[in-house]
Amino acid sequence: MDDTRPTIRVDKWLWHARFFKTRTLAATIVKQGKVRVDSNPISKPARTVGPGDVLTFVQATNVRVVRILDIGERRGPAPEAQALYEDLSPPEEKSVEKASKNPSFDGKGRPGKRERRNMASHLGGDGPFGLE
Repeated sequence: MDDTRPTIRVDKWLWHARFFKTRTLAATIVKQGKVRVDSNPISKPARTVGPGDVLTFVQATNVRVVRILDIGERRGPAPEAQALYEDLSPPEEKSVEKASKNPSFDGKGRPGKRERRNMASHLGGDGPFGLE
């Protein structure tokens, strides 16, 4: 192994690169075996990684594939964090389920007096919403 290559714990790097909000959450994901380093699954958060390593992990519903470019000194702002890696992830598929609309809602707001009366007559009744 090359001792001159800078390394950092994988959980700490995932936190520095702002993939996870807390280091504990990053460590939990690693312990569950949901992170791969160069296609090899790991389960120890203390595993060291460095520039050139490729990490694969699931974040929410997306599979993320990133190549580490730098280990970073601190957990800085987002532009600084984005400079730590190269995103190799496949493009996201637009899910039809996310864009599905409610067919009963036309986007016109609350029903007016006429619409309420029509709903009452359809529901069968004389009172508001056919309850009487």
